[in-house]
Amino acid sequence: MYRAYKYRLYPTADQQVSLAKSFGCARWFWNYALHLCQQTYQSTGKGLSRGYLQGLLPALKREYEWLKEPYSQCLQVVALNLSTAYKNFFEKRAMLPRFKSKHGRQSISYPQNVKFDGDYLHLPKIGAVHCCVHRPFEGTIKMVTVSRNSDGKYFASVLVDDGQEKVESLPSDKAVGIDVGLNHFAITSEGSKFANPRHFAKHQRNLKRKQQRLSRKRKGSRNRQKARLAVARVYGKVARCRGDFLHKLSRKVVNENQVIVVENLNVKGMVRNHNLAKAISDAGWGMFCTMLKYKAEWEGKVYLEIDRFFPSSKTCHVCLNRVGSLPLEVRAWTCEGCGTHHDRDINAAINIRNEGLRILSLGTSDTAWGGNVRQPGKTSVLLDAVPVESGSPRSNL
Repeated sequence: MYRAYKYRLYPTADQQVSLAKSFGCARWFWNYALHLCQQTYQSTGKGLSRGYLQGLLPALKREYEWLKEPYSQCLQVVALNLSTAYKNFFEKRAMLPRFKSKHGRQSISYPQNVKFDGDYLHLPKIGAVHCCVHRPFEGTIKMVTVSRNSDGKYFASVLVDDGQEKVESLPSDKAVGIDVGLNHFAITSEGSKFANPRHFAKHQRNLKRKQQRLSRKRKGSRNRQKARLAVARVYGKVARCRGDFLHKLSRKVVNENQVIVVENLNVKGMVRNHNLAKAISDAGWGMFCTMLKYKAEWEGKVYLEIDRFFPSSKTCHVCLNRVGSLPLEVRAWTCEGCGTHHDRDINAAINIRNEGLRILSLGTSDTAWGGNVRQPGKTSVLLDAVPVESGSPRSNL
C-alpha cells in the first residue's frame, strides 16, 4: 500500500537557490512540453507520448545549458506527470492541463537516489537538507516531492510502499450517516452536532489589513514582496487550522464506526451561489469526505456516498412520508403522516444512513453517481498516495 508522509524542510540559502533553479527548469519544461502537445494536437489531431517528450531532453539540454543544472530524473518526471494529466483529462477525471506560473506553489519530484540520514534528507545535486522528521516511516521510498509554498516554507512529501496488503472490509456492525451544513459543520445520525469553526471568517479582519497594506506598495518593490508574504502567511494559517479540524473530526468518526455514509455533494455547483460561496468554500466539505474515505480504507471499514438527489431532508425516517416543499429556513418540521417532530438535520442524517445500509444490503457498494474517481489503468503510482497523519505529535513548526 502506498502512503505519503509530509515533512518540513529547512534548506540553507545556497540550497534555496539550487532548488529555485530546479523549480524553474521543471516549470519551463512543463510549459514547453504542454505548448508542443497543444500545437501537435491542433495540427494533427493526435497527442504526444511520454517517451517522445522524454526523448526531447538531450537536444534541449544542448540548446539550453541551464537545463543541466537540476537532477536529470526530475525532468523525466515532468513528462510523466504531463502524460498522466492528459490521461486524467480524457477520462474525465480532471480538467485540461494548464501552464505553470512562477508565482505560487512550486514543486519538483525525485524518483530515485534519495535517502534519509537522521534529521537530513539527501537530494541529488542539492545535498543534505535539514528535515524535521517528526515521525518515522517504514517501507521503500518510491518518490520524494519537494515543494515551496507561497509563504516561503519548504516541504518534502515522501511516497512510501510499506509492503502491506489492503485491509479487507470488517463486519459492518455500526453505521453512521453524516449530513454536512453551514450552521453546524456535521450532523450525525446519532444526534451529535459539530459546530462549524468558520476559520476564514475568524482571520478575515487580519487578512483585510494585510491586503490593504499590499495594495499600497509599489509594484516590484521590496516592501511589496514582504507584504505579499504577510498575506500568504495568513492564508497558510487558515489552511492549517482547517486541516487540523478536519483531520481530528474525520479520525473520530472513523474510529467510532464501521460504516460511514455521506451524500455526494456537488460542491462546485453549490459555490455558484454568490451568497453562500465563501461559507461553503471555508467549510471544506470535499476535503472532509476525502479524509473519511482514505482513513476508512486504511482500517478496512466501509465508506459510501449516496446520490446527491436523494430527498434526505424531506423524508420522514419513521413512516417514509415525503413533504412537498421544505425551504432552507425551516430547521424543524412535523410529519403529517405519523406526527413525529423532526430536527431537519438529524432526520437527514438518519435517512442518509438508512439509504447507505439499503445499498449495502443489495450486495454492492457502488454509488448511483458513477463510482470511484480514480479508475484502473493509471500511469503513475502518485495517484495512489494518501497522506499519513496518525501519530503526529503536536508541533508549532
